[in-house]
Amino acid sequence: MAAAFRLVKLSPFSSVTTSLRRFLSTTAVSETDARVKTPLYPHASTHPRADSEGRNVQWVFLGCPGVGKGTYASRLSALLAVPHIATGDLVREELSSGGLLSRQLAEIVNQGKLVSDEIIISLLSKRLEAGEAKGESGFILDGFPRTIRQAEILDEVTNIDLVVNLRLPENVLLEKCLGRRICSECGKNFNVASINVLGENGSPAISMAPLPPPPQCESKLITRSDDTEAIVKERLRVYTEKSQPLEEFYRVQGKLLEFDLPGGIPESWPKLLEALNLDDHDEKRSAAA
Repeated sequence: MAAAFRLVKLSPFSSVTTSLRRFLSTTAVSETDARVKTPLYPHASTHPRADSEGRNVQWVFLGCPGVGKGTYASRLSALLAVPHIATGDLVREELSSGGLLSRQLAEIVNQGKLVSDEIIISLLSKRLEAGEAKGESGFILDGFPRTIRQAEILDEVTNIDLVVNLRLPENVLLEKCLGRRICSECGKNFNVASINVLGENGSPAISMAPLPPPPQCESKLITRSDDTEAIVKERLRVYTEKSQPLEEFYRVQGKLLEFDLPGGIPESWPKLLEALNLDDHDEKRSAAA
């Protein structure tokens, strides 16, 4: 796939990894003590794309659990030829590894709580080291940062170009999360929910068709252990409480793009590309054919 703007070169991952490791050995700063230090910039009508230094995009995706960060970040990752690094995937990989952290992580995840900064940064550092060894350049972060302190650490070591905040109403998010299914054999994600929410109080109607599995996966679908109504509601509550200061942190930097998803992938993907000033040539060729 090709994007309709020039991609540029990323500063070495090693500096990011070193600084993240340094954070693990420092005294944690509480979120209530953290303060936004960036001066208030007027909110620009255009969004950062690429700079004159020639480095690859460095983007962050925000959004409630189940909003579709992974879906859209992975599509943009393929389009822009940069790695999609999802901390949720890193946590799930660690859970399945049987390592020292797996039992502690299982307890945290099953209670719908947020994983600590120290654990997330440790997992991210390991992932960045692996990417550096493979010669990766640029990134789209999904699930990090989640707190102002994490955002400050990231700002100290690299320059984030753009922060995309995906949004959906809470009732739609709940239906999406409860409809998620995973194939126990191939590991791919599907969704059995058929969502049709009527517009009210000025809000547009939202329709999302199911994402059914192929025949070979139908009998192998499983539900994530943390996708129960009680746990999903708690995750949404915790995220909303924690995310507002982080959104404001990036808003005052003029880097926050708030994108209300108008529906499922067919409706939302073209609109997101338009908001990002991107063009998916391969998708246009497929549509024309």
